[in-house]
Amino acid sequence: MTTIRIQIDEIEIYGTLDDSDTANAVVSVFPFSSSFNTWGDEIYFPIPIELDITNGQEVVLEGDIAYWPPGNALCIFYGQTPASRDGEIRAASEVSVIGSIQGDIQVLKSVNKRATINIELS
Repeated sequence: MTTIRIQIDEIEIYGTLDDSDTANAVVSVFPFSSSFNTWGDEIYFPIPIELDITNGQEVVLEGDIAYWPPGNALCIFYGQTPASRDGEIRAASEVSVIGSIQGDIQVLKSVNKRATINIELS
């Protein structure tokens, strides 16, 4: 497991990433800073790698950190998205879940959408 620190303005949260090939490839680009987008209660932003995934899934859990191949993006899910149905949290298309946020994920509901997201190893 790899621990990461995520900072958006004054908000600081931590996450853990698994030891999968996808997670290890994502970690290889840290530290990383980017503008980000939101889609419902999901933050996503492009990262400078292009990966194929196996065993992708569309339904995820609150706090999941995932790689989304169509956007070469890292996603953080903190609630429902426009694709969600019946209380589930659903990605736009298949993602590879590589970790999860530790602690109160709901602080992301108050992020400044014009801020920069910074991710580094902790």
